[in-house]
Amino acid sequence: MEEDFAKFLPLSPAALHILLALAGEDRHGYGIMQEVARQSDGRYKLGPGTLYDNLEKLLNEGVVEECARRSSADDPRRRYYRLTGFGLRLLGTEITRLEGVVREARFHLKVRPERAG
Repeated sequence: MEEDFAKFLPLSPAALHILLALAGEDRHGYGIMQEVARQSDGRYKLGPGTLYDNLEKLLNEGVVEECARRSSADDPRRRYYRLTGFGLRLLGTEITRLEGVVREARFHLKVRPERAG
């Protein structure tokens, strides 16, 4: 049975960045904000309100889940988050959708991909 992601897509910029930040490893809220800033070279910054509003929605939708602290030395108030299997598949579907948008834009604008090296 194929999953229907239609009600989730397109992801908001904040949700997309949160999922990308969690794709590599489990992170706490501040760690997510730092990773989003790193991945976007500082061009996209999540404030705490935007982060936690989006995390709450993503938790309720089963896209992310809370997970255990990394070590006993971690602050017990710090909550860690990770992608669920559904969240990982949703992120993959959104990336594929965005690749199609970029392909169409390049075709219509006659823009060629930059070549490395």
